[in-house]
Amino acid sequence: MNLLGLHHITAMASDPRANFDFYTRVLGLRFIKKSVNQDDPGTYHLYYGDYAGSPGTAITFFPWPGLRRGRPGTGQAYATAFSIPAGSLAFWQERLVKLGIATEPVTTRFGDQVLTAFDPDGLRLELVATHEPDLRPPAPSKDVPAAHGIRGFHSSTLGLVNAQATATVLTKVMGYRLAAEDGPRARYTISAGGPGTYVDLLTDPSLPRGLNGAGTIHHVAFRTPTDASQSQAHTEIAKTGLHISPIIDRAYFKSIYYREPAGVLFEIATDQPGFAIDEPIESLGTKLGLPPHLEPHRAEIEAALPALTITP
Repeated sequence: MNLLGLHHITAMASDPRANFDFYTRVLGLRFIKKSVNQDDPGTYHLYYGDYAGSPGTAITFFPWPGLRRGRPGTGQAYATAFSIPAGSLAFWQERLVKLGIATEPVTTRFGDQVLTAFDPDGLRLELVATHEPDLRPPAPSKDVPAAHGIRGFHSSTLGLVNAQATATVLTKVMGYRLAAEDGPRARYTISAGGPGTYVDLLTDPSLPRGLNGAGTIHHVAFRTPTDASQSQAHTEIAKTGLHISPIIDRAYFKSIYYREPAGVLFEIATDQPGFAIDEPIESLGTKLGLPPHLEPHRAEIEAALPALTITP
């Protein structure tokens, strides 16, 4: 199976405006796409990432206004980690305190310092001051200097009661390999490795069972380069007996979905065609992007969506 690492991570939120302000103003990510949940077109699908929304940088949200808060825990992607330069931790600590963002004390993980913070819905986010090279350029931001900017995803942590079956799917089916272990945490990587590829399995039966809602992860998507490699992945996963969706064209990428044994929803998404197929890269996120099958319904979709005026 030809997987390259993390593609995007999608979470649930309750307030589109608060979500937009946090990820653009606080974290300094670029707003790259205003679209809709294709399974519920009355709900936005908001995307944030680097300048182009490159695979491995995009965190996305389904914001349902008034959605009750969920509970991060086992059976979920428990935490989402971003990669920052090794010397940037003090900048982020000072910035988050100044802005009144809830944080936890800095910890050390596999030799890196990790600062945990929470978005307006309580989504657990981690800034990993990685000692490994990460040459991905950050999104241009007037709020966060490039020297300290987020480079993209570092890792996704899955909360588990027992990691054995999940580890088997990662290694025997998806091609991941064990990179490091530290107590209850095991880190897996793929392809060339490094930030943007890691999946951490955190075995902690003391965590509560996760409950879906605002502030929790909906799914974790992995990168595959082409339609052909995705088709091959579909065939290989189907042979294992895991229930897998058909290939679905999401306009900006094609997707397949399946649940690993602990219940976490995985997606495999293609790198192409990307987010610039319906608006110039220079003005990404400035109009409502709809997949072709929803375009005939644009007027009624726009009328049903809550107001969300995007300002640079």
